[in-house]
Amino acid sequence: MKTLMDRLGYSFRDETLLRTALTHPSYGSDRHVPHYQRLEFLGDAVLQLAISRYLYEHYADQEGTLSRARARLVCEESLAGAARQYNLGSYVILSPGEEHTGGRDRPSILADVMEAVFAAVYLDGGWDEAEGLILRALEKPLRDHPVNRRLDYDYKSLLQIETQRDHGEMPVYELVERTGEEHRPTFVMRVTLNGRELGRGSGHSKQAAQQQAAQIAYNQLKGSAGR
Repeated sequence: MKTLMDRLGYSFRDETLLRTALTHPSYGSDRHVPHYQRLEFLGDAVLQLAISRYLYEHYADQEGTLSRARARLVCEESLAGAARQYNLGSYVILSPGEEHTGGRDRPSILADVMEAVFAAVYLDGGWDEAEGLILRALEKPLRDHPVNRRLDYDYKSLLQIETQRDHGEMPVYELVERTGEEHRPTFVMRVTLNGRELGRGSGHSKQAAQQQAAQIAYNQLKGSAGR
């Protein structure tokens, strides 16, 4: 279990939650032990909220477009892919019958287990830990998904994913100064992580200034990681 927790980036206080999240109903029901279905139910709600919040905060699209984007991001294919990157299939506790029929790599089972793990982290560590895992697990779909084809240039999103994955913290944006005429102001924003400034940007809106600061910070972090 420690190897899996290291992969997930989260250490459980109550490891029975993780074991339950990995136990297939075919195994649990036969032996009268808890299995993942109840956690999967909760995990679906946690996942939906995390992705809804992410889309709401990063895109200005209307409800219909955001709903379609969310559906693509939380689909079975995305969740099974996330499960495979953590090698969850090798940890799933299956009945001999499910094992024999290839259940360990079945997309529907992997997706269910991934949602159950999200719920287990939420119950054990709270919202921030669960949201952080979800953003890490779905980093590639979030980076590649086609909402207005803007994500590759949304450096606030990219920086948030980077800092949560590598540091477990969210970047903080602060207004440094506002200059210029009232009808056309210029804002200077800085972005910090754990109190350390990562970059500054300027623009005629706070959002534009934040994006520039995030771009500088993101490129700096990626450059440091490559050295």
